[in-house]
Amino acid sequence: MNTNLTTLPNGLRIVTERMPALGSAAIGLWINAGGRHEHADQNGIAHFLEHMAFKGTKRRTALRIAEEIEDVGGYINAYTSREMTAYYARVLEADVPLALDVITDIVLNPLFEEKEIEVERHVILQEIGQALDTPDDIIFDWLQEAAFPDQALGRTILGPEERVSSFNRSDLRRFVAEHYGPDRMILAAAGAVDHDQIVRIAETTFGHLKRVGDRAPEPGRWQGAERREEKELEQVHFAMGFAGPGYRHPDLYTAQIYSTAMGGGMSSRLFQKIREERGLCYSIYAQAGSYDETGMITVYAGTSAEEIGELCNLTMDELKRAADDMTEAEVARARAQLKAGLVMGLESPTSRAERLARYTSIWGRVPRLEETVEKIEAVTTANVRDFSGRMVEGAAALALYGPVTEAPRLELLRERLAA
Repeated sequence: MNTNLTTLPNGLRIVTERMPALGSAAIGLWINAGGRHEHADQNGIAHFLEHMAFKGTKRRTALRIAEEIEDVGGYINAYTSREMTAYYARVLEADVPLALDVITDIVLNPLFEEKEIEVERHVILQEIGQALDTPDDIIFDWLQEAAFPDQALGRTILGPEERVSSFNRSDLRRFVAEHYGPDRMILAAAGAVDHDQIVRIAETTFGHLKRVGDRAPEPGRWQGAERREEKELEQVHFAMGFAGPGYRHPDLYTAQIYSTAMGGGMSSRLFQKIREERGLCYSIYAQAGSYDETGMITVYAGTSAEEIGELCNLTMDELKRAADDMTEAEVARARAQLKAGLVMGLESPTSRAERLARYTSIWGRVPRLEETVEKIEAVTTANVRDFSGRMVEGAAALALYGPVTEAPRLELLRERLAA
């Protein structure tokens, strides 16, 4: 890896990685301002702000923003997560300065015109409606709420309709003033990039900005609860969560290997037992997600109203059994999947740029690939069994959507795990 990290006096971090074989690059701004940085009355504003960045600046109309990138064959996009908002583009090597100029412009100079706010408000309300009509989307928001009730980390990124319907220009400007400072931004680029060139541009563009200071979000407190919503659907959508480790916790890679072995592919325990042997579902999987100080191990499946009880019980049995009989072969396979996924992801400059930004945000540096692989290799079968046992003994969260009348209650599933 050819990774370089420079920090400007005002706190802006610039991290790049040159990929010599490429003729294109990904470049973007990752800002430590996501859903969990909102106050309750701001819920959804980080996502609203992401939308408004593309609606025009002092120098560019909304159409011109898209045209300038697409005129050179590139693309531009953005996303909001619970911990970050990202604005990024993919372009050819010669167009990296243009992409950086466009991204900087939409982040630092949005107009927030009233007419455009109303248009985008309607778009976001349509997005919320679409999410509510997509069961395997909305179920994870409800699980998050059940795991972290009445907390910033548990609130939806899109926000509730009543909040989105009330945001105005001053609300947007206030959130920007609170969070969009250089000390909370990471400029990341990967591919055909010149670190020194990007630093020079960044010094000119961002060097005059003042710090906004650290605004640590409310810590996540895993509590666990249940949410079930009855709706006339073909299937019951089932999602169950357990407390997991944060980014810097020593169990981070153990949790990832565990979730991969349990439900990370066609050879995983849950897929083999519940889909292949019993035919109870089309889709079932497990995944590990992390935040700064906490995380979640999630199991998801969809099945018929008549078979949801059997699916839940079998899932609990498999989760409990793993603490006693997870095999060396299963752990070795999960380790291989994790390493392969890591390496394959590095073949994309966009994935690399995101990795640079995330690692810089978490650790203040970008670990070598070999360092990460060593940590994955160090996880033993005993580690995975121990993690599994501790996990199922802790509090759980449950979300159900669809014809849920026959679905077991959370307390019954917890009793089965404890039996």
